[in-house]
Amino acid sequence: MTLLLTALLTHLGPMAVVVLAGVIFAETGLLVGFFLPGDSLLFTAGLLVASHVIPVPLVLVVLATWVAAAVGDQVAYVIGHRLGGRLLAKGGTRWPPERRVRSATDFFDRHGHKAVVLARFVPLVRTFTPVVAGAVAMPRRRFTGYNVVGGLAWTASLLTAGHFLGQVPVIAHHVDLAVLGVIALSLVPAAVAVLRARGQAPAEA
Repeated sequence: MTLLLTALLTHLGPMAVVVLAGVIFAETGLLVGFFLPGDSLLFTAGLLVASHVIPVPLVLVVLATWVAAAVGDQVAYVIGHRLGGRLLAKGGTRWPPERRVRSATDFFDRHGHKAVVLARFVPLVRTFTPVVAGAVAMPRRRFTGYNVVGGLAWTASLLTAGHFLGQVPVIAHHVDLAVLGVIALSLVPAAVAVLRARGQAPAEA
């Protein structure tokens, strides 16, 4: 998925910003986007903006993805608010997956309202934390404030980091290799999770 989306970004020109914003929105707003590579895609987009592969000013890319991220979380909050107790009850809903909701609930319990900001930087958890915030009836005005701040911090930091790296001469002259490196790094967490699962299987048996 990361490789496919990155290929799209490198061939769409200015329209790449629309695709990027759509992915960022879907990662939370549609509740089926937890598998989408938001972090690595934002960082890669910063690289591509610096190398002019995406011919759009960085500030506009930040603005577009910030709005998409904030709107996505607001949609997820509304879904959580409407599902309410059914979402948090054990076996209450088939979707979102109970295991994912439990992880987000534990994260929310540990960090309180600031989890809305912190979850932005935690894959999978960021998809379901706004749903949990809505389900536990976090005041909407407060949620919106944390959501706006968290969305800006997440999108701006990753895009800016990628953009900064893309201005390093050796990276600027080898953008393709740099993008492949980002993709490879984005696969590390998934690989670690698979290896851990395999290592625990004999013990559970």
